[in-house]
Parts: sequence; C-alpha cells; structure tokens
Amino acid sequence: MGPATRFPFRFDPVFRPALALLGVRPATAWVAVTDRELLIRYGPWRLRTDRDNVTGAEVSGPYRWWRAIGPHVSLADGGVSFGSSTAGGVCLLFGVPVPAVAPGGWPRHPAVTVTIADPPALARLFAGPDLP
Repeated sequence: MGPATRFPFRFDPVFRPALALLGVRPATAWVAVTDRELLIRYGPWRLRTDRDNVTGAEVSGPYRWWRAIGPHVSLADGGVSFGSSTAGGVCLLFGVPVPAVAPGGWPRHPAVTVTIADPPALARLFAGPDLP
C-alpha cells in the first residue's frame, strides 16, 4: 500500500466545543486515501472501503448547521455525513454501500459527506479521466 494522502476536517470555531464532547477534534478527524483504500475517522466513528468502491465525488455546500454538524444519516437517501463546518464539503458515492455510524455493519450507506478543509482536492482524487 502506498503512502496516504490525508485531509483534515475544517472546524468552525463555534462548533468545536460541542464536537469535542463527542470525541471529534482535529487530531481525531481526518480522511486518508491510499492507492487501495479510503479511510475516514471522525472521532469514534470510522468508515473504511476499497478505493475502487468510490464511484463519484461531488463538492457541495454551504450547509445549514443543523444538517451538517455532527454525524448524520440522511432519511432521504441513507447517506451518512460527518460534519464539522457549514462552509462546504465533498460527497463520495459508493458502488457497494458501507457501514459507518453503528456497530455491527448496519445500516450500510450509499454515500458519505465530509466537511474537510479542501473538498475540491479530495474530489479530484476520485475524478474519472474525462473529468477536470
């Protein structure tokens, strides 16, 4: 496995104390991409999948705080969000849904949104050959 490209989460200062109570701090929140895997740590939550399972990446935002801050599962599509900022993030789509928020491997999520410091850079790692 090659070296990981690591992306820190962006933290809005107003939400840092509440997130720290959940165990989500800059030292415990990051996204890492290797030549084989996508790894996400968001405090006590983890998501791990093969890099080839990521089928798309979409930069999005800004967000409303109540929809973005903390761990969330979308009732609309079942995607999971790990948020620490309202400024924006990137949504990674999966070919095969993956577990992330609950022990035991259920529920499985078709996508994850992360509010990292540089969403376009992460999206570029997963851009196909015909995308910029």
